Amino acid sequence: MTAAVFDHEGPWTEEEYLALGETQQRVELFDGSLHVTPAPTPRHQRISRKLGNILEAAAETAGLELLEAVNVRLRPGRVPIPDLVITGPVDLDELMIEAADVRLICEIISPSNAATDKVLKMHYYAAAGIEWYLLIEQETGGLRLFRRRGRNYVEQSSVKRGETLTLTEPVQATIRPEDLVS
Repeated sequence: MTAAVFDHEGPWTEEEYLALGETQQRVELFDGSLHVTPAPTPRHQRISRKLGNILEAAAETAGLELLEAVNVRLRPGRVPIPDLVITGPVDLDELMIEAADVRLICEIISPSNAATDKVLKMHYYAAAGIEWYLLIEQETGGLRLFRRRGRNYVEQSSVKRGETLTLTEPVQATIRPEDLVS
């Protein structure tokens, strides 16, 4: 993949992006530019697994899918890889999930790229019409749940250790920060 990335000239198309295939790094496409990050830390992955365990049963009960680290096409040429998504029924063999199928998107904020999750992706997810956005702070386990209003998100709930986040849409679940971060 390295040679293909460094030898490439001009903006990346979706077809060129997909031709990179699976990589060790997270490679996302934002309007012709690649955003490459190393694999997540073990702490990040543990939080993702614990959150996924909580949300998976709730998603199945609601007839939805919980998926981890999948390509989500927000629009042509804009393909992030969120940490977790809850979707309607989708073809599990497709390379990408369409934004219209996503009900909730979760990002675990890494200290090295917090601005990407809190600003860039938040804006792009809202613009794509994804109704719910959940941010998790790695350091504290703090949870912030946003709901889309127009082309922006508005914070619905924010909890810290000792408190509980109760989801009623698109799934019913309760999440305690201490269950994610020990």
